[in-house]
Amino acid sequence: MKRALPHFAEHMLALPRSGKRAIILVVDTGLCLLSTWLAFYLRLGEFQSWTGQFFSPWLLAAAVSVVMAIPIFVKSGLYRAIIRYSGLPAMMAISRAMLLYGVMFAAVFTFFGVRGVPRTVGLIQPLLLFVLVGASRAAARVWLGGLYQNRIKQASLPQVLIYGAGSAGRQLASAMANSHEMRVVGFLDDDDRLHGHVLNGLPIHNPEDLAELLTEVPVTDLLLALPSASRQRRNDILARLAPHKLTVRTLPGLSDIATGRVSLSDVRELDIDDLLGREPVKPNGLLLNRNTHNKTVLVTGAGGSIGSELCRQILKTKPKKLLLVEMSEFALYQVHQELQTILAFGLADKDDGSLIIPLLASVCDEVRMHEIMDTWKPNTVYHAAAYKHVPLVEHNPSEGVRNNVWGTRVCAEAAARNGVQNFVLISTDKAVRPTNIMGATKRLAEMVLQALSDIGSTETAEGGRTSTPRTCFSMVRFGNVLGSSGSVVPLFREQIKNGGPITLTHADITRYFMTIPEAAQLVIQAGAMGTGGDVFVLDMGQPVRIYDLAARLVELSGLTVKNEDRPSGDIEITVTGLRPGEKLYEELLIGDNPKPTQHSRIMKAHETFLTWPQLDDQLTALSLAISVNDVLIIRGTLKQLVSDYQPSGEVVDWVYLAQKNQGMADH
Repeated sequence: MKRALPHFAEHMLALPRSGKRAIILVVDTGLCLLSTWLAFYLRLGEFQSWTGQFFSPWLLAAAVSVVMAIPIFVKSGLYRAIIRYSGLPAMMAISRAMLLYGVMFAAVFTFFGVRGVPRTVGLIQPLLLFVLVGASRAAARVWLGGLYQNRIKQASLPQVLIYGAGSAGRQLASAMANSHEMRVVGFLDDDDRLHGHVLNGLPIHNPEDLAELLTEVPVTDLLLALPSASRQRRNDILARLAPHKLTVRTLPGLSDIATGRVSLSDVRELDIDDLLGREPVKPNGLLLNRNTHNKTVLVTGAGGSIGSELCRQILKTKPKKLLLVEMSEFALYQVHQELQTILAFGLADKDDGSLIIPLLASVCDEVRMHEIMDTWKPNTVYHAAAYKHVPLVEHNPSEGVRNNVWGTRVCAEAAARNGVQNFVLISTDKAVRPTNIMGATKRLAEMVLQALSDIGSTETAEGGRTSTPRTCFSMVRFGNVLGSSGSVVPLFREQIKNGGPITLTHADITRYFMTIPEAAQLVIQAGAMGTGGDVFVLDMGQPVRIYDLAARLVELSGLTVKNEDRPSGDIEITVTGLRPGEKLYEELLIGDNPKPTQHSRIMKAHETFLTWPQLDDQLTALSLAISVNDVLIIRGTLKQLVSDYQPSGEVVDWVYLAQKNQGMADH
């Protein structure tokens, strides 16, 4: 019964306007008969027979009621109103019609009188009819109004298809059954045995028929419910979907759906990391745990993109203590709160005894870094703190050198003095044949660690002695990570959201890309293989043309790229020109002799470097130049130290340019 009423209501709403009016006329005719019959009962105290003499008094009165009421109702516009929207104006119209009807009916049966019909019926029946007609309109409003409004809202929602009629697809469709965000209209599935069948009231279509289906149903979104699908299969599916203007979203992987239930909140936008073209290798648990499990681990730059992900991955290995070193108070607060939440709510073992310690500090502060390492004696240090935004560092070279080079030296020497077993520098592909200050400083930071490692004894860089074991210094070099601060993907998404244009610095610019979790896991594993002075290079796959990446993001948003071939497209991609220090192509190796390691995605490079005595004198000169912000000497010294450094343009330091302009104005 509960299902029959809504089903009947759906049929009622689907009727044409003429059919609905006919039903209301029949209902009102029946209400005239019922009200007359009840009026005779109230007056005489006994029910009148519905059979017997055709011209019985109550049937005569009922016939007169119908003949009077229906024309008055038609004339008063009661059948022009939409009953499901009946409100105060409709009730006022009913009241006016019933007043006219009541006067006429009472004139016939009360004032003039009809034999066999009690005069009081002329007064009782109009009152009963008014109540019944009003109640019928109110009931229709309650019964049909909410259902109709719900249908209108459902019809106005974006219509979506779910790709995948498996368990995840079924759960997602069930979760979206009462969604106020989108409406599922069917499934797509590659299994031809399912085509033409119905699942939970929704048809299952062949993906090959999508073009024809889109001409019949205005689908705007497609949800990939294939959590276990390989990245290659996703690529194949997306290639088939590319000609259609659909916004593509997806479910996370099976490992992320912990409860086995899928909800609408699990649906996310399809990021470009789903399209990298290679499957991430399962991490080696032995390497992940070697330098972190049940040990004291320190991460500098812990609030940054890579630093925070390193902390998340390290926390999974159950360290004894995790020291978060960060210069930004807000970033430190955020990562500390997140890690405490992970620890408290079961994503890591609550009973593992891990202690998370947030520490405000600059890596350039020698006293503070020595104090921290002397207090907790960390076993492993991951040095992720760095200024990495190429144009900003190019405009502020002194601070870039101070933070990236001096920060690394300060942390490395503090580690050596305090017996840190492993020190891992997070480096970048921009350190290879750099054309910018940022890349040159990161290569120089690598050279500092290589020189310290080359000392080959327990001597510190100052020439002193320590009884602690020698620190193993290593570096891990990789390219761009998706979703990091300053990454192009969030920028492009925001530009697409705002209607464009997407801005590119060059049409042919390419970059290596890797997901943040994969990069962090590989960094930890690479550091565990270090023997001293190692430069590890992560396998980044094939470089990605940024223009193609931008165009793909536009397509995944259900839009088209506006260009010469498609002038009516939605989003334009404009080229603004290379920024100071920016390269068209990035490299990962200076030489051509990488060696494999025990991990398939990690290679070991052999890079030339200066010995510590040679490097120390040059670093002292560089320090003096930084102290007075002599940009020309800073640049020249970097060129001497980093042999492959070739600046791509003129000096663009803001302070230098401002002072130069002031000098010209004074003359």
